[in-house]
Amino acid sequence: MAQRKLRMGVAGLGRAFSLMMPTLVMDERIEIVAGADPRPEARARFEQDFAGRAYERVEDMCADPRVEVVYVSTPHQYHVENVRAAASAGRHILCEKPMALSVAECLSMIDAASAAGVSLVVGHSHSFDAPVRRAREIVESGVYGDVRMMSGMDYTDFLFRPRRPEELDTAKGGGVIFNQAPHQVDNVRFIGGGLVKSVRAVTGAWDASRRTEGAYTALLTFENGAAASITYSGYAHFDSDELVEWIAESGLPKSPDGYGATRRALANVSGDAEHDLKAQVNYGGPRYAGFDPGKSAPAERWHQNFGLLVVSCDGADLRPTSKGVMIYDDRERRLDAVPVPSVPRREVMDEMYAAVTEGVAPVHDGRWGLATMEVCFAILQSAREGREITLAHQVATPRLAGRRP
Repeated sequence: MAQRKLRMGVAGLGRAFSLMMPTLVMDERIEIVAGADPRPEARARFEQDFAGRAYERVEDMCADPRVEVVYVSTPHQYHVENVRAAASAGRHILCEKPMALSVAECLSMIDAASAAGVSLVVGHSHSFDAPVRRAREIVESGVYGDVRMMSGMDYTDFLFRPRRPEELDTAKGGGVIFNQAPHQVDNVRFIGGGLVKSVRAVTGAWDASRRTEGAYTALLTFENGAAASITYSGYAHFDSDELVEWIAESGLPKSPDGYGATRRALANVSGDAEHDLKAQVNYGGPRYAGFDPGKSAPAERWHQNFGLLVVSCDGADLRPTSKGVMIYDDRERRLDAVPVPSVPRREVMDEMYAAVTEGVAPVHDGRWGLATMEVCFAILQSAREGREITLAHQVATPRLAGRRP
């Protein structure tokens, strides 16, 4: 018996949509029926690609009776109003990270979804990735004892990809704390039990031409006694894919010969020219080269990843990888292989689909998203004030035993 399709409207036809597009197109449970974006070139491309109605305003798309689920992938500062619009129209919601830019905004989104009786899932984040889930299942089994310490590290070229001005403005959700930290925080919270007690952090904004945070290092202590250190740099020098078999975040093989390409491409571009360059390569732009539904899938593709992560338990260290979970116990090192899904990021749609069609409470619901963002806000506050920040909105990782992936 064929599964029914979720009729999805996409709010924001930009970079996040481009990255999620393979999932939305390839997953047989999803039908893209509408889109919204203020850029006419994006709307024209959407209507060409999907034969769906494209709207200038998100509110108008949410009112379209064909739309059942709204995927919110607009710029970060608009998430709160877009989620509230979708909820008021009675639509279920998949909201990109970062959930929002303040605790108050997150709470407003949670309240709006609850009042409307609709599901709110916050993602994509890398804690949806099957190897991260498998690491949590191993921890939950107790076979290697409790989690004692986690160490995460990711070095990328994030800050030197073409950016709009708002993407370099922390107050508007720019910089690595809002864009990248949710992935790392989600991973260690998911594996470590969810309940972060306090945060102590240092951030770096080292380039005068890009005055937002490009790096951070933070120490998270958990209610259960575990600790996690997480470090990220987006300054386009060291590339930590070197430490994970040259498999990129996307799960695709990567050549080290591309070193320095991002900085070189941006070397003679600044101001409005950088904004124009981003517009050209964005969805609908003349140089857009994103996912092509007509092309065959890559011959080699692994799970997505977010750099190096080591989880130290009483009896073993665990390392989620793009191929599964490496286990280093008292006797041997071995790979607990995890099958790669046929659809990238399918795990996100699994959670959304089960929530809408079966009423299964999502792991990555609004409360989970708020708890992750509270840690991110604390990273900024701790760095600014030079002190440890105690948290108040944390939630535990739900037990995975018996829960479908």
